[in-house]
Amino acid sequence: MRTEPKAGRWDWLFHRLDREPQRPTHIDVPRMTRHRAALFGATLAFYLAIVWLVVTTSWLVRLDWQVMFFRPYQQWSHIHAFVDYYVVLGQRGPTAVMVAAWLGWRSWRQHTLRPLLTLGASLLLLNLTVGAAKIGMGRLGPHYATVIGSNEMGMGGDIFPSGHTANAVVTWGILAYLASTPRARRWLSALSAVVALGVGMSTVYLGTHWLSDVLLGWAAGLLILLALPWAEPLIARAEAWILDLRDRRRARTTGTVPAPAAPVTAPVRLKPRPAATAQDETAAAARDTLTAARAARAPAFLAPGPHTARSERTPVTPAGSRRPPHPERLPRSTTTRPLTNGG
Repeated sequence: MRTEPKAGRWDWLFHRLDREPQRPTHIDVPRMTRHRAALFGATLAFYLAIVWLVVTTSWLVRLDWQVMFFRPYQQWSHIHAFVDYYVVLGQRGPTAVMVAAWLGWRSWRQHTLRPLLTLGASLLLLNLTVGAAKIGMGRLGPHYATVIGSNEMGMGGDIFPSGHTANAVVTWGILAYLASTPRARRWLSALSAVVALGVGMSTVYLGTHWLSDVLLGWAAGLLILLALPWAEPLIARAEAWILDLRDRRRARTTGTVPAPAAPVTAPVRLKPRPAATAQDETAAAARDTLTAARAARAPAFLAPGPHTARSERTPVTPAGSRRPPHPERLPRSTTTRPLTNGG
């Protein structure tokens, strides 16, 4: 008795991945709604508040120094090896390669360049905004601090905001942003938030960032994700331009030039074709029969050399008699004796 094999635990995943053999039409592009705009404004206010608290050397700077003197890497030294590996999830190189590989496969699967272009736009915004803030504020990190209790601003450093934290928010949050279903978006949003939170606290544990650096990094990454709908029209134009460039290059390679579109003119009214009569159908059938007979006839092969007309040929008299030979017939030259009654 044969039984059907049971589905494995990973069969449902591959079945889910094989459900989109072509570009899906149900995926809508996120727009800048009122809810998203309100979140963007609140996050921007939080970003500016953190910068103000650090610039004015407020209680947040004192909290930074207290956490630094606490030295978490010495208090919980047994997790130091794990944190060293976990913090890699915030490094731009490895995370960008992993996420780009997944989004590249998804772009090929769905026949669209939007996932890769969205990732590229988010990383470009991350480098411009976070990089400019780092260079502009020039804050030194905990390991290079010079004066106890100071904010260490304008000292030529590049630690504020935390690049690891902002990169973790953007790189893993882009997966939730590009999710095709609300359920997947919720789960991926929660997962990316946990990863970004862990990366930020890992940098504080290792002593490479102040606590305020991590707070500003979270805000900087969230601002980029919330501002992506404003970049969607530019992403759509870039995708159309790249696909058009690919089509033109393919046309030049194959040697086929697409015909230019003809100008639209006034429509021409066509007269209806008259119905064929029985006599016309009979004549058409006879022509088809004659054409088929001529096509089926064996071709005539002429002898080589010049040919003359029948009127120009010399008459030729055939030799001998034209009658076929008969065994009981006598020739005319033979004289026969008339038969008589007496014999």
